[in-house]
Amino acid sequence: MKIVYCDSLVIGGGLAGLRAAVACQEKGLSTIVLSLIPVKRSHSAAAQGGMQASLGNSKMSDGDNEDLHFADTVKGSDWGCDQQVARMFVTTAPKAIRQLAAWGVPWTRIKKGDRTAIINAQKTTITEEDFRHGLIHSRDFGGTKKWRTCYTADATGHTMLFAVANEALKHGVDIHDRKEAIAIIHKNGKCYGSIVRDLITGELIAYVAKGTLIATGGYGRIYKDTTNAVICEGIGTAIALETGVAKLGNMEAVQFHPTALFPSGILLTEGCRGDGGILRDVDGYRFMPDKEPEKKELASRDVVSRRMIERIREGKGVKSVYGEHLWLDISILGRKHIETNLRDVQEICECFAGIDPAEKWAPVKPMQHYSMGGIRTDYRGETALKGLFSAGEAACWDLHGFNRLGGNSVSEAVVSGMIIGDYFAESCQNAYADIETKLVEEFLQKEQNYLNSILENNGNENVFEIKNRMKEIMGDKVGIFRDGPHLKEAVDELEELYKRSKNIGIKTKRLSANPELEEAYRVPKMLKIALCVAKGALDRTESRGAHSREDYPKRDDVNWLKRTLASWEDPNQTLPTLTYEPLDISTMEIAPAFRGYGAKGMIIENPESLRRQEEIDKIRSEMEAQGKDRYEIQEALMPFTLQPQYKAKNERIGDKQ
Repeated sequence: MKIVYCDSLVIGGGLAGLRAAVACQEKGLSTIVLSLIPVKRSHSAAAQGGMQASLGNSKMSDGDNEDLHFADTVKGSDWGCDQQVARMFVTTAPKAIRQLAAWGVPWTRIKKGDRTAIINAQKTTITEEDFRHGLIHSRDFGGTKKWRTCYTADATGHTMLFAVANEALKHGVDIHDRKEAIAIIHKNGKCYGSIVRDLITGELIAYVAKGTLIATGGYGRIYKDTTNAVICEGIGTAIALETGVAKLGNMEAVQFHPTALFPSGILLTEGCRGDGGILRDVDGYRFMPDKEPEKKELASRDVVSRRMIERIREGKGVKSVYGEHLWLDISILGRKHIETNLRDVQEICECFAGIDPAEKWAPVKPMQHYSMGGIRTDYRGETALKGLFSAGEAACWDLHGFNRLGGNSVSEAVVSGMIIGDYFAESCQNAYADIETKLVEEFLQKEQNYLNSILENNGNENVFEIKNRMKEIMGDKVGIFRDGPHLKEAVDELEELYKRSKNIGIKTKRLSANPELEEAYRVPKMLKIALCVAKGALDRTESRGAHSREDYPKRDDVNWLKRTLASWEDPNQTLPTLTYEPLDISTMEIAPAFRGYGAKGMIIENPESLRRQEEIDKIRSEMEAQGKDRYEIQEALMPFTLQPQYKAKNERIGDKQ
């Protein structure tokens, strides 16, 4: 029996996990990060467009602040987010940007003088004053009032990941790559670490820690068409679910990115549209101004994705041997701009579509991109299982509600790594690993027996057929547009696949170097995740954010202003148990209302919203008359908890408050 002890165990080597590990190591804790792959290859590197933070540096972001970023995030979430968490996030994000700069992220900087930009398909001259020269730049992204998304050309995730990984190594974080957590060690509602499989040798190892944090990213690979890397299968999320104690939140909230390169599915950043790129149909017609007159291509991602699919349904898709798609035109930006700010996009188009986007339009179609749902945590990042934390895309913290704004993902990864990382480190400092070796041995033996049973099973089910069918079901029946009959079919078929997965037979009978074995133990976990998504979508009879029901097209704030919680308490059950966590309108800083984009009149309003809005207006007007500043007003409307170093006021050019 091999046991590795540490103070803090972080499962996942992307931005959130590494940043949390730095927070632990800074407090003198022995910290281990487990990663499926070398950490600098984590999926965080795939983020292209940028990181949102309200710096207010450039001409087009002048006057930006936390209040505007907060409002955009809440509206983007379609009032599904935890507004106190959103406040924590927007307050910390500017500090995170500046810290990353100090750690070596080469943010694109403002140059004084005139520059040409494409706004609404028209060339526009923007003049940056001398005092802005050298400050961190930002670009436009969907759903934001100001140009807020800071970037390093279109390789933002790459530069951020390398900087944070280097900082982790500098602090002495112990990184164990090619390791996969396959179970959580727990007893009496307390987490003690994880059972981990060495992906090279096949050996099982018990990692025992005072605290464990899961930051394994999303679960996009339960879908056939996705921008997610092949490692994004949701296994970290599944092992939390399998404890029977931790719950998953809002799993039906799945984001589809409008501009995935077709048919490969590789992401073409929102920065393409933020910089002025436009969408065209088969006739070359720019259709988004007709569908979204105000925000056009820069409406929120859920809205743009639906508008694109609507256009294809209207018979205006471009037919190909792979199916129908639309066009993304960034050629209007000019070759110089593309080769300076969108060079990765250019290379992706050349390598995977055989086109130069400076000359030809790129074929695109919405595909699964991001998981708003995840392991449900409190504002500190702790789950219902004491000692188990989660951060980043793996978690339902809940910053994004039912739709994430572009640029808020890598931002959340780092910011949650800072905030939750500090709370996690504090928890580890105050905890004791009061665990018996016998318990560790029992968990190790249980997982070893499970792997042996897969090898010994002579079942007639093919794991690859089951996996591929799951992906097809999710794409065909739990996609951008949903309805009751198809969702019911999806749940029934996925449940049957899960039952069949108990009878998988594999041909290769060894514990190491066996991809077939890995699929055999992962696929049942993926099916549990898929069932949480499909069942949550079936039972939620409304449309909210990225969850769009054609048979229930309105957002229903009377019956559905609540968070879905999925659990799997009994190993023998074949469907998740769903419960709900209400969102309290009376505590919200912004009462539920129209988002500002998408179709109007599509809300079943809760009477409490009007009452709360009147209360907000009264507090604001009285305090403004008393000369109170925006910080005092905000605190009166909705107090929120945050570490003092992160809650401190952010400094901006020309900001006197």
